[in-house]
Amino acid sequence: MNKRMIAGTLMLLLGVCLFLNQGESFGTGKLFGYFWPVIFVIPLGLFFHWMYFSMTDRRGTGLLIPGGILLVAGLVCQYSMLFDAWHYMWPGFILAAAVGLFEFYWFGTRNRWLLIPINILTVASLLFFAVFTLGSLFSQSFAGQPWIAFILVAAGAGLLFMKRKPS
Repeated sequence: MNKRMIAGTLMLLLGVCLFLNQGESFGTGKLFGYFWPVIFVIPLGLFFHWMYFSMTDRRGTGLLIPGGILLVAGLVCQYSMLFDAWHYMWPGFILAAAVGLFEFYWFGTRNRWLLIPINILTVASLLFFAVFTLGSLFSQSFAGQPWIAFILVAAGAGLLFMKRKPS
């Protein structure tokens, strides 16, 4: 990594923190409070990936399970910390386990029995994402709710008045 990349990343993170600060006092506690996943969790996941991909014989595929889990969980935590989205981002932790297992399947021996828990965890995570995200969109009284109604009306009208293709 060169110095420009490190400095650019730090400036980007500091800018996001100042943007989210919105006039409140700023200190190192707030910086660690917002960016603890980037500081602690995501680098550990990347470290596990680096350990596996730096091996010449590629035997340590088991490193990819915690690497994938920590990387995806860190991304979920970072997004949730920045946008206060814990109430609908929690299914990302289920998806993290599926990603870790999928990396183990993809780079490992391709044991087809691993696809069963991978698919179950992925479908459960996506189902929970859909239910809780749509539920939070429709239950909140925010300024964007008329847009949701407009989009639904326009999509329904488009489906009703669209010409059918001849079979």
